Amino acid sequence: MSQKGCVKCGGRETGTKEVAMTGTGLSKFLDVQHNQFVVVYCKNCGYSEFYNKNSSKASNIIDLFFGG
Repeated sequence: MSQKGCVKCGGRETGTKEVAMTGTGLSKFLDVQHNQFVVVYCKNCGYSEFYNKNSSKASNIIDLFFGG
């Protein structure tokens, strides 16, 4: 399977970062950041997509970013 590239610019270089965010209600008030995501971004144009870190498909996030 060939990688198509970024959906916005066609770029093929990506980067990843892990981020944590608060939820709603009490966790927001207490600043408890229990929602964890992996962000995949295009190094050419900066387009980004968030993926749930605990997802069963998280191991294939680069393929998901490229539409695979």
